[in-house]
Amino acid sequence: MKKTNSRKGPLIMGILNITPDSFSDGGKFMTLEESIKQAKKMIEEGVDILDIGGESTGPNSKFVTQEEEISRVIPVIKAIREFSEIPISIDTYKANVAAEAIKSGADMINDVTALREDQKMADIVKKHKCPVIMMYSKDNSPRTTTKDKKYPNIMQTIKKFFEERIAYAKSKGIKGDQIILDPGMGQFISNLPHYSFEIIAKLQELNIFKKPILVGFSRKSFLKEEMSSREDKAKTLSAIAYINGANIIRTHDVGGLRNYLNLICQ
Repeated sequence: MKKTNSRKGPLIMGILNITPDSFSDGGKFMTLEESIKQAKKMIEEGVDILDIGGESTGPNSKFVTQEEEISRVIPVIKAIREFSEIPISIDTYKANVAAEAIKSGADMINDVTALREDQKMADIVKKHKCPVIMMYSKDNSPRTTTKDKKYPNIMQTIKKFFEERIAYAKSKGIKGDQIILDPGMGQFISNLPHYSFEIIAKLQELNIFKKPILVGFSRKSFLKEEMSSREDKAKTLSAIAYINGANIIRTHDVGGLRNYLNLICQ
């Protein structure tokens, strides 16, 4: 994925959850007014991509119908398009939601199931020739659990997963340059935190795929701090991830991360 500006360092993807049950900001941006205010704030802070989601996929989150998800995200996407051309990612695993979002002005799809849950999603990506983020998860369902999953070799597991998903995407007519890889973090990997840290340390191993790499650990439980203190640790990990090959950092704290990266990416 090409950079959208001349800044040095990784692209920053700002999280906009239009959900009542997201683990750190659920319910904060449920109205159109609140969502647009937050979108404008992140744009002013220097976000490169807005990632808009209408269903939480964290542990103990609840299923949302595609009708409800569409009603949450489409008005926001349309409203943002009235004042900004900022790239928009739709965070969904449902093909119909993705299709409506693209039609309304979204530019890319962020699928936490890596095209596994909805068999029509690959057709949407192919039809619109848009970028798609494919994320590793220990669970086969869109909703992650708190299992203490153990790995004999975490990086080998993730690489094998991406080999399979990239091959699947290409078999469906998706071109290689549309694909962005997300190795997953926190509970999407395991309830055991050391695996997430190991991925960050060994992130360069994913360069074999020659795809942009996205990482997101903003406010995740593996950071162990109180919620209010997790962003400081996340910023440090963002710098390490960037040095180790990350191209996109997904975060709740756009302003804080932007200021931090401006210091180290001179």
